[in-house]
Amino acid sequence: MAKSKAAARKSKPVKKPAPKKAATSSKAAPKKAASPRTASAKSGSAKAAPAGKAVPPKAAAAKKAEAAVAKAPAEPKKAPAAAAKATPAKGEKKGGGKAAIPPPTLSAPTRRTDGWAGPMPDKPMPRRTKLPAEVEPLTPREMEQVLTVGARGVIGEGPLKGRLIVYQGFPYLEVIGRDRRELWFLLQGPDQEVLPAYVDHRVSVSGLIRKNHNYGGSVDVRKYSAKKVEIEAPVVAEPVVEENRLRLFSPGEVETLGQPGMSVGQKGYATLRGRLEMSGDEFYLVVSNPGTRQQVAFTIEGKAQKGLKKYVGEIMVATGVIEKLTGWGGTIQAEVCEPRAPEYPPVARDTIEIATIEGASSAPKNASLKVNHGLVVKLPERQGYVWSIEPALAKRLSLREVNLDPNGPVREFFFTPRNPGVLDVDFFLAKTHNPMQVSKQFRLTVDVKPLEVVLPG
Repeated sequence: MAKSKAAARKSKPVKKPAPKKAATSSKAAPKKAASPRTASAKSGSAKAAPAGKAVPPKAAAAKKAEAAVAKAPAEPKKAPAAAAKATPAKGEKKGGGKAAIPPPTLSAPTRRTDGWAGPMPDKPMPRRTKLPAEVEPLTPREMEQVLTVGARGVIGEGPLKGRLIVYQGFPYLEVIGRDRRELWFLLQGPDQEVLPAYVDHRVSVSGLIRKNHNYGGSVDVRKYSAKKVEIEAPVVAEPVVEENRLRLFSPGEVETLGQPGMSVGQKGYATLRGRLEMSGDEFYLVVSNPGTRQQVAFTIEGKAQKGLKKYVGEIMVATGVIEKLTGWGGTIQAEVCEPRAPEYPPVARDTIEIATIEGASSAPKNASLKVNHGLVVKLPERQGYVWSIEPALAKRLSLREVNLDPNGPVREFFFTPRNPGVLDVDFFLAKTHNPMQVSKQFRLTVDVKPLEVVLPG
């Protein structure tokens, strides 16, 4: 009995240090995380210890320690070897990838006869067969940027029309931009392999537009339609002798007819507005610059000139065939002549002092007046001739009215000078439609005095 008690006492301390040794042995392993094999071994040994009741405790503890020590140093040897294999493998992949598949390089832009389709890679590009999701449609302002050379960075849904061309096996849409310059858009999507069959067709596409460089971009085509452009052979037509048909002058051409020195030799149908005047038995319409050497007038001919004498000096509208013979006028075959009301009322002469000069002589005459008062010069005329002055003097002396008294006939000039000083005004009697042919000249010296300022005394 005594021996069995001593054996029991000895066996109790043996059971306790056994797991401690196993723990220390497991701690002696590398600091890295324990592998699943060691964990399973530990769990297996822990489960097997209570099951194997027949195994003596000392032998069980010794086997556990040996198994832990045997397995622990083997794993750290495998780990550095695996790491050593992993590191060169990565390097080999990187180096091998660079040597095997070099990155694509962009070729220099080339100008072709059919247009430049943008920089293309030296190797064939992968085709995009899937369509992206729909985005917001382009606004009118963004569509203007898409069709403008130099604008880029625009993305959105929209339509485009143009001529389809094929460049390096890819379909491109050649679009004429806003400034009549070409833009090229790469057509992508499931129909990319079908579209080259419509080369030189008029193609309309709609889809996602990307303007990613100055001269075009790409279009992910959702819908498209193509139309063959029929090029007909040029037919050489025989020259047809057209009859000299009467032209209908436009408003701009009518305005040009009224300018001195313009549209000489033009003939057409139009309506003119001006002041009706009379020279002998002829009536003419003063269209612009009355009373100056740049006056433009048209002689009225035809049946419509009957009964016009009572309208001399009034605004008249004449419609008919106009022919400008010289730079200062011509003729009008009037069909209709109708009087019109004046555009502005005449200057009231009751409230100002008026100095009057009558008749022309070879000797110069003098006239004096105050600023903002009136000067009237009356000169007799003869048939086919008219009195006029230089346009610069007419502006400086403030020529307000040029009237004709048909009873004389007498030409009346009415001035209201606004600047003081002494001026020499030359009057020229020249032909109505050619002021360069001067028949007589008359000089008048005008002394314009400033207003007298009376200070309160």
